[in-house]
Amino acid sequence: MFSSVVVIMLLMAVGCGGTQADKKTDTSDALAPAVLTIADTAGDWGFPSPFLHYQRGPGYIRMSLLFDTLVWKDAKGFVSALAERWEVSEDGLTYRFFLRQNVKWHDGKPFTPGDVVFTFAYLKKNGYSWAPTPMISKVEAVGEREIKISLTKPYAPFLDNIAATVPILPQHIWQEVKDPRQFIQPAALIGTGPYRLSDYSREQGSYRYAVFDEYYGEKAKFSEIRFVKMSPETAVAALRQKQVDMIQAPPDMVEKLKQEGFAVAVGKHDWVAKLLINHRKPPFDNADFRQALAYAIDRNALVDVTLRGHGQAGNPGLLAKDSPWYNPSLALPYDLDKSAVLLRKLGYVRSGPFWEKDGRTLEMEMLVSPGGIGVPGSPQERQGEFIKTQLEKAGIKVHIRALDAKAIDSRAAEWNFELALTGHGGLGGDPQVLARMITGDSFLSARWKSNQELTELLAAQTAALDPEKRKQLIFRVQELYAADMPAIPLYYPTWYYAHNSRVPVYFTFQGIANGIPQPFNKLQFIKGGQ
Repeated sequence: MFSSVVVIMLLMAVGCGGTQADKKTDTSDALAPAVLTIADTAGDWGFPSPFLHYQRGPGYIRMSLLFDTLVWKDAKGFVSALAERWEVSEDGLTYRFFLRQNVKWHDGKPFTPGDVVFTFAYLKKNGYSWAPTPMISKVEAVGEREIKISLTKPYAPFLDNIAATVPILPQHIWQEVKDPRQFIQPAALIGTGPYRLSDYSREQGSYRYAVFDEYYGEKAKFSEIRFVKMSPETAVAALRQKQVDMIQAPPDMVEKLKQEGFAVAVGKHDWVAKLLINHRKPPFDNADFRQALAYAIDRNALVDVTLRGHGQAGNPGLLAKDSPWYNPSLALPYDLDKSAVLLRKLGYVRSGPFWEKDGRTLEMEMLVSPGGIGVPGSPQERQGEFIKTQLEKAGIKVHIRALDAKAIDSRAAEWNFELALTGHGGLGGDPQVLARMITGDSFLSARWKSNQELTELLAAQTAALDPEKRKQLIFRVQELYAADMPAIPLYYPTWYYAHNSRVPVYFTFQGIANGIPQPFNKLQFIKGGQ
């Protein structure tokens, strides 16, 4: 891994840096007129190149200020980006994008259709976790301004999950890069976006972006954007003292901040806290056992007690109630009797406070991050202790192991766990998120591939161009997921963003890129961008 000192030296070498004194994140003075400062509780989301930012939504957002996509989204729907307009064939197999003229990369080189063709070929060769490309059969330049993308089969979420997600790369830089995940040079950050990175400190968890004066779109509202690491309590004080413009507010401070004149944006329930289960090892490989765990957790009480009611209880089909794709027919009540019936069916016998089988107490380890993943409502110590108490009330002994969030992600990726508290966004995006989070290979996914019908339906729904037909397939997917329960949806926290109205805060249509549920769309930082 790189250090921030190396990154700063590299940035200075290409004229992006300043003095070392300039490098320090300073929020002690009143806000500068042309600077927008956003507080973030986690801080570091990785080096913001397309391949090295941390593989969660905030990491993508940090990168998106530098790199543009073919199309983008605002609060209402799809809008032009590198492509001024686009056309889709009736059969859904051909997409034609008509590119803007006079677009420049941050290093002054002209953007060309060849950059788009190169990008898709490069991603196909090297992989890109944010966007699938197997259905793309050909990407070709037609004349000086047109790109034609041909698919092997219809892919309903193409605009969302590919055209509005894939960052276009400069061919003149990346064509010589053999391993994009080892490319930590300043050139790795050259895009066509409205901002350039002027400073990144891994240790401080801070980012500074300077406006790109030759950006092809409307002028940016702010000459500089800063993301600074702060605890929730410090962030509230900084907002009041005019040291930051925007924070993700602790729920118990929302009403006070409103009374003090701050605007508060309330998000939908597009982020889910989950109990990951290692279904590769016994007894977790048995669906009845996983159901017994689910019945033993009172998810409504979990929200009421640990979130003080600021959230919704998890639904067995994974999607929250305010999703247009939510299947209302599903239910998974808190029921200790049903949990006990399932455990007896599996041969467990209650002996004292815990169940036993073959003379061994039923016990397991649960990984918990004491501080969550850096966003209010993410599962942390209080949720871990609550779930431990619930499971032990049901006769299942739990040992909590505290690790930081990135260590838990790493352990999950390696299947080196039994239970793990984690969570992710994306549920408000295209329902293709179900495929990513059920059968996908990400450490955030259940990676459940044992149900053939479920796997086939997840593939079929992407080819269903008719919304009603697709909705029926998605409903059935949720039913099968609820029956298998490869990971338990625990709750959806309610997120609040308090700000001083210097920026028109909104939530992006179906989430930024492929469903990121945060109000940091780069169009908000551009004049007229809503």
